[in-house]
Amino acid sequence: MKTHVIGVIGGSGLYEIEGLTDVREMTLDTPFGAPSDVFITGTLGDVQMVFLPRHGRGHRLLPSEVNYRANIYGMKTLGVEQIISVSAVGSMKEEIVPGHIVIPNQFFDRTQGKRASTFFGHGVVGHVQFADPVCNDLSTLLAASAREVGATVHEGGTYICIEGPNFSTRAESNIFRSWGVDIIGMTNLPEARLAREAEICYATVALATDYDCWHEGHDDVSVEAVIAIIHQNVATARNIIKTAAEKIGAERRERTCACSEALKFAIMTDKTLIPDATKEALEPLIGKYL
Repeated sequence: MKTHVIGVIGGSGLYEIEGLTDVREMTLDTPFGAPSDVFITGTLGDVQMVFLPRHGRGHRLLPSEVNYRANIYGMKTLGVEQIISVSAVGSMKEEIVPGHIVIPNQFFDRTQGKRASTFFGHGVVGHVQFADPVCNDLSTLLAASAREVGATVHEGGTYICIEGPNFSTRAESNIFRSWGVDIIGMTNLPEARLAREAEICYATVALATDYDCWHEGHDDVSVEAVIAIIHQNVATARNIIKTAAEKIGAERRERTCACSEALKFAIMTDKTLIPDATKEALEPLIGKYL
C-alpha cells in the first residue's frame, strides 16, 4: 500500500506536533546550508510525518533569515510529498475575523529580493509553472478538515508576502487592501515556490491573528495581541493537521495533481552541459529527468 509522508512547517506558536509516535530527531546538512532546526519525524495515525519549526525552536529566525531552500530540500530528501504550512497572518478583510482560518490559493510578492527562492542556477536553468501556486487537492482537503473540526474557514484568497520583520505602515496596509488581498504574512511565498520546484504539494493553513493596522475599530497589530490569538488558534491548527492526516492516510492513493510532475518540462539547459557538481547537489530534485 502507498505510504504517505506529510511535511508540516510550523509558524509562530506551532513548534511541535502532538500525538506523534516513533519520534526521532534528524539533523540534515544540505547543499544550501543548514535548515531552521532538526527535523522531527514520526507517525501520526496511518501516515508518516516530518515536522520542522520554520523559525527554529524558540523562534530564533527572522522571516528573512529562514533558510527556505534548506528547509524544502530537507523535506524532499526525507520523502515528503505534501507540505502543510501553518502560518500566523494579519487579516485584510472585515469578514476574516481574528481567530478564523484561511486557506489561500494565491500569493503576491512584496519581499525585497533578499531571499533565495529557487533551486536553479549554477549551470542549470529551469522555469516551473506557478500560475496556481498551491496544490488545489491539498487545499481542498485542508479546508474540509478545518470545517470538520469546527473552525470558521475561508477557502481561497490572496496572501501578500511582505519582507518584515516590522509590521506594515498604515499607508501600506490601506494600499494593500485596495489591491484586494485577503491576508498578510512574511514567509509563505518562498516556501511555495521552492516546494513547486521540488514537486511537493504545498498548501497553507493561515491563522488570522489581527487586522494589521487598517481597521479603525481595532487596536493596531502588536506582538502581545498576536500571541494571545495564536494560543487559541494553535490547538485548532493541530486538530486540522490530525484530521487531514487521517483523510490522507485513508485515501492511500498516488497523487494525481500537476505538482508531482512540475519539473517534467521545466529544465531548459542542455543536460550534457549541466555541471557535475550541480547534478549531484540537485539529484533528489532533478535526477529522474537527467
